[in-house]
Amino acid sequence: MKNKIRVDANKICPLEHAVNTISGKWKIPIVWHLQQGLKRPSEFFYHIADINRRVLSRQLKELEESGLVVKQVVKLKPLEVEYHLTRTGHDLVKILWQLNAWGEGLLKNE
Repeated sequence: MKNKIRVDANKICPLEHAVNTISGKWKIPIVWHLQQGLKRPSEFFYHIADINRRVLSRQLKELEESGLVVKQVVKLKPLEVEYHLTRTGHDLVKILWQLNAWGEGLLKNE
């Protein structure tokens, strides 16, 4: 995860921490598509244009480390995994819906 900006010796600015958690080109689209339920990594390629496997794996790992996504092993041989949102991930989706509505308003005003 990216470096956090310290407000003082012991605290991290909550807004900066939130932005760092979801920063990156692909994290928001990944979370957005996970709101519909379990997804295998291959399913993201149908919904998110131009994402490659290495970047997808890294972004999913960072989302997992942040507590937004859970990785579930379905089968060991061959390895099959699925991802789903945690409660915190679903909380983020609620905020993304609000941000989406705000963006629609901005587009209307242009």
